Amino acid sequence: MATQYHSSYDPENSASHYTFLPDQPDSGHRKSLKIISGIFLSSFLLLSVAFFPILNNQSPDLQSNSRSPAPPSRGVSQGVSDKTFRDVVNASHVSYAWSNAMLSWQRTAYHFQPQKNWMNDPNGPLYHKGWYHLFYQYNPDSAIWGNITWGHAVSKDLIHWLYLPFAMVPDQWYDINGVWTGSATILPDGQIMMLYTGDTDDYVQVQNLAYPTNLSDPLLLDWVKYKGNPVLVPPPGIGVKDFRDPTTAWTGPQNGQWLLTIGSKIGKTGIALVYETSNFTSFKLLDEVLHAVPGTGMWECVDFYPVSTEKTNGLDTSYNGPGVKHVLKASLDDNKQDHYAIGTYDLTKNKWTPDNPELDCGIGLKLDYGKYYASKTFYDPKKQRRVLWGWIGETDSESADLQKGWASVQSIPRTVLYDKKTGTHLLQWPVEEIESLRAGDPIVKQVNLQPGSIELLHVDSAAELDIEASFEVDKVALQGIIEADHVGFSCSTSGGAASRGILGPFGVVVIADQTLSELTPVYFFISKGADGRAETHFCADQTRSSEAPGVAKRVYGSSVPVLDGEKHSMRLLVDHSIVESFAQGGRTVITSRIYPTKAVNGAARLFVFNNATGASVTASVKIWSLESANIRSFPLQDL
Repeated sequence: MATQYHSSYDPENSASHYTFLPDQPDSGHRKSLKIISGIFLSSFLLLSVAFFPILNNQSPDLQSNSRSPAPPSRGVSQGVSDKTFRDVVNASHVSYAWSNAMLSWQRTAYHFQPQKNWMNDPNGPLYHKGWYHLFYQYNPDSAIWGNITWGHAVSKDLIHWLYLPFAMVPDQWYDINGVWTGSATILPDGQIMMLYTGDTDDYVQVQNLAYPTNLSDPLLLDWVKYKGNPVLVPPPGIGVKDFRDPTTAWTGPQNGQWLLTIGSKIGKTGIALVYETSNFTSFKLLDEVLHAVPGTGMWECVDFYPVSTEKTNGLDTSYNGPGVKHVLKASLDDNKQDHYAIGTYDLTKNKWTPDNPELDCGIGLKLDYGKYYASKTFYDPKKQRRVLWGWIGETDSESADLQKGWASVQSIPRTVLYDKKTGTHLLQWPVEEIESLRAGDPIVKQVNLQPGSIELLHVDSAAELDIEASFEVDKVALQGIIEADHVGFSCSTSGGAASRGILGPFGVVVIADQTLSELTPVYFFISKGADGRAETHFCADQTRSSEAPGVAKRVYGSSVPVLDGEKHSMRLLVDHSIVESFAQGGRTVITSRIYPTKAVNGAARLFVFNNATGASVTASVKIWSLESANIRSFPLQDL
């Protein structure tokens, strides 16, 4: 039996709605689409082929497609992660005739990105004399990786940024092939020590020291590189291309002692080396590594910091003692994902031990299950919080990036806290300052969604939104249903939002066109086995996010704990080609990159849906339109 839909959509009437009809004999709607009377779009006829059955990895072949050669590797020969996006699903390198209007729409309104060209890792974030500082990997010459320089921007609130002149450029033998990732340590007297990886003239990864020439300058415009650089070279047994990304230092057990860790590997074992110093110009390698996990490969951009198990504020990097756990995070070169684990740090022995070996760093939890990498935290003394940055790369072709003239953005900064309810997860949440972009009162909507239903939510613009949504599943269905077919459910292998179960999927559809030929569902799926235990999954389905070939079309996600008494809740930050999705207060996070061809320039729509087969769902939604952050250059007359 084919599910049929009737549409009363009138393109001149923004209040038009959709009606879901019960099953009727199959009338061949899956074989043809009709436009009725030239005005009425049979959008739910389209929905019968666009929303439920064809949310898969198939994309229509377009006449504008052409084959292009595979782009060369970017960075691997120099010993860093490949900075060219490669997706096995799209390995045929099919190009698409993007229009300038489509590409212009992709640029974000409130996420930080340079005015043009390539950007990757966030570097050395810090707070100094009233300004938040962000440094970042940048190519001043092109929208592809290379000639890596430190870009620099400042903000009073982590949202409204001002571009500053470059902080450091590759101009010395020890960094001539790139001023790579680094971290800032602020000493008790206020001095800022910036350690960073340089790629030498012989392509050896070394660690260098830089510091501001004038600490009284709130903008920290001028930086000097230490004349004795490099301060660290790869130790015996470590490859010359396996030694990078120093962390913020923390105080050791001895007076005046500082410790920091650097990522590396031995064979396929990822490791975090630890060095001690008293002056940041001479260092000693400690005998024991901070931690090592076999089979995880090269650890990049290691981050190490404390979180409180009792309080709701962040902690300075050197904080240790009762009521404290330590987070170890590594960016895995092998899978381009940021993994983390929570554990206990013995400062005397300089050893970190995971609370749960099954959730060890690199084999357990991820900071973000979507497109997110090379993240870095810093302690914000102004608001006593730990703030997390992450690099959101592209998942389209290099040719498209070159055409639009830019590539990559930074995530919205997130606060990081220990999840006291689960004891196993971190909670990541957009910094509160993002709410300053909310334009007026929210649209508030409560919708009862029967199985197989979807409803349009009317907003002025669906391209820049802050959405809070919670869902209550019918209790009788939730308690009484056992669904053996979906035991072992996985977002990535599920087939997306078209894969229907008794208890899901249900959630929000963002950046969709009116006919739902392009759409990105973000949703929950509940699986419940014979033991009666329910497991909730949080997924983002990009398989129908674009009709263009040559872009990533995956289903991202993971399981997420939903505790007794909790509703299924999500928050979505939608910003054109970026969607950051937070489930259950930030226990599980997914960042999506989407490249629509139709849902652009005022055509984007927003829906809530319930594609479960056996349970009704009540959705409660708040929607704010967000204004632009107006990111721009610092006024020259004020420099």
